[in-house]
Amino acid sequence: MSVVTVTNDNFEKEVVNSSVPVLIDFWASWCGPCRMLSPVIEEIASEVKDKKICKVNVDEQPELARKFGVMSIPTLVVMNNGELVKKGLSILMISSELPELLGMCDRIYVMSQGKIVGEMDAKSATQERIMSSILSVNKGA
Repeated sequence: MSVVTVTNDNFEKEVVNSSVPVLIDFWASWCGPCRMLSPVIEEIASEVKDKKICKVNVDEQPELARKFGVMSIPTLVVMNNGELVKKGLSILMISSELPELLGMCDRIYVMSQGKIVGEMDAKSATQERIMSSILSVNKGA
């Protein structure tokens, strides 16, 4: 499945009325971290079949950014059945809310400098295994 560009005009159809969970990437073309994350979002979108991956350009859709209280980018939001499930996914959130997040995904990806450098099945992932993977990548950097 390809990444869906979400606007005010198609938000209801693509996100609120989606029959599958939706990951929304709030981004801007001038944002370096957003550009680093973009290929990863594209790769995830090409691999997942039972979830929808969307992008919102905050410069072109400031109303949607305000609606979600986006204060910095990139910001990732997870929606399911039209309801906000998670906002602002980060390594700290993954660390503190790992069990809940693992129930929402099939794979865990480890990123370094905007590239996927490791992955594991979510069912076998543990906080220790994920952190060990992250630390081993950082040692090699």
